[in-house]
Amino acid sequence: MKVRFSFGKSGIDVSVPDSYRTQLILSQTAHAVGNELAALNAALDQPIGCAPLTELAAGKKTAAISVCDITRPAPNRVTLPPVLERLHAAGIGVDGVTILIATGLHRGATDEEIQTIVGAEIAARYRVVSHDAKALAEHRFLGDTSRGTAVYIDERFMAADLHITLGFVEQHLMAGFSGGRKLLAPGLAAQETIKQLHSPRFMREPLAREGSIAQNPLHLELLEIARMARHDFMLDVTLTRERKISGVFAGAPIEAHAAGVAFVEQTCLERLEEPVDAVITSAAGYPLDLTFYQIVKGITAAAHMVKPGGRILIVAQCAEGVGSAEFARRLASLRDFRSFLDEIGSAPVEVDQWQLEKLALTGEKYELSFFTPGVTRGQLGFLGESSFSTLEEAVAATLAGLPNDARVAMVPEGPYTFARAEEPIAAV
Repeated sequence: MKVRFSFGKSGIDVSVPDSYRTQLILSQTAHAVGNELAALNAALDQPIGCAPLTELAAGKKTAAISVCDITRPAPNRVTLPPVLERLHAAGIGVDGVTILIATGLHRGATDEEIQTIVGAEIAARYRVVSHDAKALAEHRFLGDTSRGTAVYIDERFMAADLHITLGFVEQHLMAGFSGGRKLLAPGLAAQETIKQLHSPRFMREPLAREGSIAQNPLHLELLEIARMARHDFMLDVTLTRERKISGVFAGAPIEAHAAGVAFVEQTCLERLEEPVDAVITSAAGYPLDLTFYQIVKGITAAAHMVKPGGRILIVAQCAEGVGSAEFARRLASLRDFRSFLDEIGSAPVEVDQWQLEKLALTGEKYELSFFTPGVTRGQLGFLGESSFSTLEEAVAATLAGLPNDARVAMVPEGPYTFARAEEPIAAV
């Protein structure tokens, strides 16, 4: 079987010998809406759980809008114009609108990326700025959550009269699903807040995983932070595999986000008859596979399909290398998963250790292999031993020793594929 995988901007062909029981896994998806603008207008004018956006904006002088950064395929260029139109209709001028790129701890957007994120026309007319989590002085302290997280949110967002987020809903490796509250924290939070949200007490919580919302403590923490930051209105969409809008969910943040999550659960979940022996997956291509840091999402998503002790091969370009300096240092010094997990268990949280923590927790249960040509073996610590310079070598190593009838799943869209394997029923 030969399958075109998402890889960088152009894709790559992955082949598996026909002797294996190979299954192509694509996330189920709803059909694209017929008219995106009509769907957006309807959602904004008849929102879930609150008054229409135009009414909420009436009498306000300023509005702040948090949007996804370049690592997310959120269709901001489509969703922003009808939102801005309603703000202006309510009397908020162009100079009263600030669009914040919710970077979390990612780097700030380049000028070219800003045009990609919001569109050239909006970039030219509006104040569009990147959040900087490391500049504590640029954040407002809102107090501590009931769980003890110190909350700092970007002052430019907090200073506005109206607080809006634009995102999209998909499975997320820690928060269950993306969108909604994540555009505030970690999106616009200071690193002091982000470190606490990504500490071992949340990362090692069994319910802090893909597709988990009910009783997920990280999800509940993010909702509390969003309330503290006065999250007034959200507009989230769901996307097809072709990145077209399949659903629009606008309104009161908790209710509208819950509706988006329910839609994804009902329309996008793919079920496998039983766990497979090996998964070959991707990091979903550009822009998500720009760095090794981001590819962890493809690995943790694949873990829901493979049997304990099974194998996972991740295919990702990593054109910008490893990721942040902090993450790169940790990765290069990695000796084994267990010593790393023990080391950080009670130590002060460092920037970006959490992604490596999620990787280590998965790596303790499954055999991991990597085809990531944008990074060298020397940059991967002991993981360099399972990193390969060609795709053919990586596939051969992943399949080596498996019986000819082994079950192999091919997942070309990686973390965008919402799939679960059913546990086999034991023979009586």
